[in-house]
Amino acid sequence: MRASGQSRRAITAVGLCLAVAGPPSAAAAAPDVHQVDVVDIIHSVSARRVLTTISAAEEAGAGLVLIRLDTPGGLDTAMREIIEAILNSAVPVAVFVGPSGSRAASAGYLITLAADVSGMAPGTNMGAATPIAGTGGEMPETLSRKVESDAAAYLRSIAERRGRDVALAEQGVTEARSWTASEALEAGLVDLMADNTEEFLAAVHGRTVTRIDGTEITLDTADALIVETEMSFRDRALSVIANPNLAVLLGMIGLLGLYLEFSNPGLLIPGILGGIALLLAAFGLNLLPVSLLGALLLLAGIGLLTAEALTPSFGIMGLSGAVALVIGLLFFFEEQSLPTPALTLTWGLVVPSVLVFVVLVFFLGQLVVRAQRRPAVTGREGMIGLVATVRSDIPPGGEGKVFVHGEFWDAVAAAPVTAGERVKVLEVEGLILRVGPASEDPLVKQGADT
Repeated sequence: MRASGQSRRAITAVGLCLAVAGPPSAAAAAPDVHQVDVVDIIHSVSARRVLTTISAAEEAGAGLVLIRLDTPGGLDTAMREIIEAILNSAVPVAVFVGPSGSRAASAGYLITLAADVSGMAPGTNMGAATPIAGTGGEMPETLSRKVESDAAAYLRSIAERRGRDVALAEQGVTEARSWTASEALEAGLVDLMADNTEEFLAAVHGRTVTRIDGTEITLDTADALIVETEMSFRDRALSVIANPNLAVLLGMIGLLGLYLEFSNPGLLIPGILGGIALLLAAFGLNLLPVSLLGALLLLAGIGLLTAEALTPSFGIMGLSGAVALVIGLLFFFEEQSLPTPALTLTWGLVVPSVLVFVVLVFFLGQLVVRAQRRPAVTGREGMIGLVATVRSDIPPGGEGKVFVHGEFWDAVAAAPVTAGERVKVLEVEGLILRVGPASEDPLVKQGADT
């Protein structure tokens, strides 16, 4: 009987616990994971998307922000915006370099090190963060040391905060070293390897991460709902035209189109297309670190080429304009701490484009000058230079009749002219022609109608 009473009390206690806890379906679900893919050059568009995702995750009380990374690098300013957002996020931020074949080079390398937890897929790599010039070449030695020292110090501060091997991580900047996924895991530069994001989230479930402020958070990612941040059409378009080569080409096409329109008013199509191309170039260049000196040199070069085409100077202004264009492109983008070759000008594309631009501007300018200097062939101005036949005597200070261009005109002359002579129209004054002796020059316009 005692055993039976104890069993009943135990059953009652279990029932009360279940009643308080509620049915299994009512149990708290795992917090959402907000994911954003950065699979291109890192610039202001990329930074905006990451910052938007982190902000949305904080408002929604998400458990984790996941950045899936595949980038050749990008701009130093955009990279620092992303890292600052990661370090100050109220929600833990994870970076996963994947899928296989992806990379986290240059700026992507530092972003990976800044994450609360990071992982890589097999067949990926990271590193190669040595600074280069904005034009893709080598920087002057003094400037190179300065920029490299700044980048290395920034990387050391990140690695130290995340408990990474500072000296080893620094080699990614000072020696342009890269690591495969397995090498990075063995060196402690990342926390784990996974084939995809699902495996990565499963692997970090239950892991305790230490935030920058020292607090510890245990990640709960089992069966979490993934909320992806989609790239808008506007951001996709901006990402495409943010390529320096495309932006410069669009700018040249735009200037050439406007030059055609101003030189030949009324064509419309060159002006419309040129205006659109310039607007697109302006959008793209707005995302890039444009140098004021480079922009001024480009404008000076275009001005000199236009002046050479309209007022020939034996090639002096034209040559100066071409040189100014090349130097302007050389300094068009400011030096950055961690640029990537994907954000540098390709001279094999830009130099031929500049040459074509110079030739077209010069050629079109010559056509404009010739058209302006060509004698008029219609209207009163078209009468000047025509040869007329005198039909009645023209006394000094008096008027006579001449026949020209199929019409009879009143005419005056400085010297007496007799009927039957041929004279040349010198001026048109209202309805009276001022004539003079006809030249024997075969180039004189023949307008007489005898």
